[in-house]
Amino acid sequence: MQKQFGLPKTEFGPLKVVRIFDPGTNQAWAFVVIDNLKRGPSLGGTRMAPDISVLEVYGLASAMTFKNAAARLPIGGGKSGIFGDPVYYRENPEEKKRLITMFAEAIWPVKDYIPGPDMGTDEQDMQLIYDTFTGLNGAPNHGRGGVGRPPANGGLPLDEWGLTAHGLYAAAKTAQEYEPGFSIKGSRIIIQGFGNVGCPIAEKLSADGAIIVGASDINAGLFNPGGLDIEELARIRKEKGGLSRYHGKAEIMFTGKELPSLMNLPCDILVPAARPNVITAANADSIRAKIILQGANNPVDKATESWLQEKKGIACMTDFIVNAGGVIACAAELRMDKDMPYAEEVREEDGLGRAFLEKLVYQTVSDNVREIYSRLKSEKDKKLTWRDMAMALAKDRLK
Repeated sequence: MQKQFGLPKTEFGPLKVVRIFDPGTNQAWAFVVIDNLKRGPSLGGTRMAPDISVLEVYGLASAMTFKNAAARLPIGGGKSGIFGDPVYYRENPEEKKRLITMFAEAIWPVKDYIPGPDMGTDEQDMQLIYDTFTGLNGAPNHGRGGVGRPPANGGLPLDEWGLTAHGLYAAAKTAQEYEPGFSIKGSRIIIQGFGNVGCPIAEKLSADGAIIVGASDINAGLFNPGGLDIEELARIRKEKGGLSRYHGKAEIMFTGKELPSLMNLPCDILVPAARPNVITAANADSIRAKIILQGANNPVDKATESWLQEKKGIACMTDFIVNAGGVIACAAELRMDKDMPYAEEVREEDGLGRAFLEKLVYQTVSDNVREIYSRLKSEKDKKLTWRDMAMALAKDRLK
C-alpha cells in the first residue's frame, strides 16, 4: 500500500488507504487514509481542495493520530480528501449535495473511519453524511458520523461555535504564564487563512486587547500596523472576492503569488490557519514572529521548527496540541449520538452544549500546554522543541 501510493511507513501507520474512483475512467476523486486505530476507530475531517493529494491526506491523518492521543480521546487517527473547488461548490449547492452524498455512500463500508468537517466542508455536509449513513443503516444513532453537525439536529457545530479556535485561544492564554514578556493585550497578530479557524481566533484575541495587524485568504493579504477592522473582515470573508473586498485602512495588500509575503511582516503571534507546509526552509529566515500558533495542521515541518527555535528564538506551538478543539468536540458528539445521559449532561447548562464544550476544550488544551512547558523546563537538552515534547506526550498516550 505504502509503495503503491508513495507513502512513508512509521511504527504508527498508515494502516489503510482507500481510493475512491470513477469506474468508467479509473480516475480517483477522493481518498480516505486510516492511520492508527490504537485508541479506537479513526476520526478526522473531510477536506475538499482542487489540488488535494493522498500524501497530504496521509500527513493530516498522521497528525490526527497524535492529536487524538494527546487529548486522551478514545479514537484513532484518520482523514479524507475530496478533489473539488470549494468556491465552485459553494456557488452550486445542489451539485455539492450530490457529491457529498456519493462520498458518504462510498465510505459507508469503511467502518473504522468517522468523518468530520474540514477545509471546504461544513456542518451541513456532515448532516448530509449522517443522514445518508442513517438511510444505509436503517436507523439513526449509528455512531458513524458525520460529526460537527448543526445543534438543531443534535450536533455540535465546530465552525459556528469556533471550537478549534477556542483551543488556540486557550493555548495563547496559557502561554502568557510561560513566555517571557508575552501578553495578549497589546500584542500584534497576523492570521494567515481568515476562515473558520482564523476568523474566530482573531475575534477572541481582539476581545482580549490584541491588535490584528494582518489577515489573508486566497484572494488577498492585508496588513495595517494600527490594526484591521475585524468586524468588516468577518462580514466579507464568505462573500465572493473575500478579503479583497476590504475597504478599511490597509497599508499593504498582497495578491496572487505574493500572498505568503504577509507572514514575513513583524508580529508577536503568527497564526497559520490554512494549508500545510506554509513555513519551510525557503521562507523561515523571513519570519519575524515571536510565537507561531499553529491553527492549521502541519503548517511547519519539524526541521524548520527546530531552526526557528534555535536561530530566532521563536516558539512553535504544535498543531496537534493547540488546534485540538474541533476534534475534542467531535469525540463528544460521537459519544452523545449513542449515550443519551451524556448528551443531557453536555446540554444541561445552556440547552445546546456550547458552554460545556468550551470549558472542556479550554481545560484539555490548557493542561497539555502546561505539560509541554513543564517538560521543556525540566529537559537538560535545550535544543529540544515544542514538537519534541508534544510527540513524546502523544506517544506516551498511544502506549
